[in-house]
Amino acid sequence: MFRLDEKIWFWTLLVIPVIILLFILLQIWRRSAQKKFADSGLLNRLSPNQSVFKSILKVLVLCGAFACLSLALVNPKIGTKLETVRSQGVDIVFAVDVSKSMLAEDIAPNRLEKSKQLVTQIINSLASDRVGIIAYAGKAFPQLPITTDYASAKMFLQNMNTDMLSSQGTAISEAIQLAKTYYDNEEQANRVLIIISDGEDHDGEALDIAEEANEQGIRILTIGVGNTKGGPIPIKRNGVILNYKKDNKGETVITRLDETTLKDIAAEANGVYINGSNTAKVVETIKSELDKMDKQEFESKQIADFKDQFQWFLGLGILLLFIEIFFLERKTAWLKKLNLFNEANI
Repeated sequence: MFRLDEKIWFWTLLVIPVIILLFILLQIWRRSAQKKFADSGLLNRLSPNQSVFKSILKVLVLCGAFACLSLALVNPKIGTKLETVRSQGVDIVFAVDVSKSMLAEDIAPNRLEKSKQLVTQIINSLASDRVGIIAYAGKAFPQLPITTDYASAKMFLQNMNTDMLSSQGTAISEAIQLAKTYYDNEEQANRVLIIISDGEDHDGEALDIAEEANEQGIRILTIGVGNTKGGPIPIKRNGVILNYKKDNKGETVITRLDETTLKDIAAEANGVYINGSNTAKVVETIKSELDKMDKQEFESKQIADFKDQFQWFLGLGILLLFIEIFFLERKTAWLKKLNLFNEANI
């Protein structure tokens, strides 16, 4: 497994396009100056060994050297050992609403993107807890099983969209039912389900299922995204709004945040409801609720003993710089025979 220590040094790679641009400008200036001095035939006789190919090759070698030195500064590391780590935490399952109503832009940038931001920030605030992700609309779909790999969790989260489930609606009850299968056993006292939604529950069974979950020791926290005043659902193509979703009568559909449903679900499962408009407040409230819960000890496999690999890139970079210094721009015998760029006829 790779790990990068100092990613900020990737910015030094911008030196490469600058070198290429300067080389192109130098060649243009040189040709312009040479034309003022003499015609091409005379120039070829005055400097017959000048090679365009080797000039380009020198620049490519120099760019390669800078790329290697940049990677050395980033300091890539390779994990060489897999070890078992024992830690304590809470099992948290995020159920994210991906129905079309989540495209409404009554909260910036839209409800779904705001949901992703909230989950990402909550994950960033965790220490040793395990997380899982469920996507749901008309049906619920397991997105990521319980894991301590926060990087994978955030990657799967960013890939979620409203087109991943064909059946539309907001089946919160199915998301709760699916979440029950995520936990290791029914004896756990540290099971949490966080539902992120606009609360438009179309199946009507969520309260009963939430009560059952509470009886099984699962706490449900709900986060509402959107505005109670509501907003239309945009239909976009390439980021441009073409129209807004309409009902059977041809009228624009207005979707509203239903806080009542989300509050009732949380109340049935010994949880709390949080309005998702303020990210910092959401993270603080979630963290406070998790701190109150008993922690369970569990084992996880982690890559450990990361070893530096910068020396390989540093060595290669220095070697390329050394080669570039002694790389002459004159033609060699074998290059003359190859006649690259048709130089012999220039």
